[in-house]
Amino acid sequence: MSEPKRMVLVAAAALIDSDGRVLICQRPPGKQLAGLWEFPGGKVEPGETPEQCLIRELDEELGIQVSHACLAPFVFASHTYEDFHLLMPLYLVRRWDGVVTAKEHSGLAWVTPMKLADYPMPPADAPLVAWLRDLI
Repeated sequence: MSEPKRMVLVAAAALIDSDGRVLICQRPPGKQLAGLWEFPGGKVEPGETPEQCLIRELDEELGIQVSHACLAPFVFASHTYEDFHLLMPLYLVRRWDGVVTAKEHSGLAWVTPMKLADYPMPPADAPLVAWLRDLI
């Protein structure tokens, strides 16, 4: 039996605009998995809930404000990477304040769920695409 891997909890958001498109963000150069497209979010800090994490991360990464009431739990991903196991709840977000701006990513794209598979994603994000296709 292999050695247990550390668990990393990451919260992610599928921002959905009024046209039913989903926001994905391109990981910047120098970061692990650079160039791949992902749902915005980040690591849940000690003592923080996934919802608190998303509210903080969406402000830091995209410059938008989201209230706890606008975070709808949707589905989660569970994926083993080489040196850790990732657990990632994905929340649907249809309302926010502010203008979405790439503050930490190389690029942003508003994509219809049917076109999400055209964008290379990290292994943990990719399975979530089918759920979004079925929803919207």
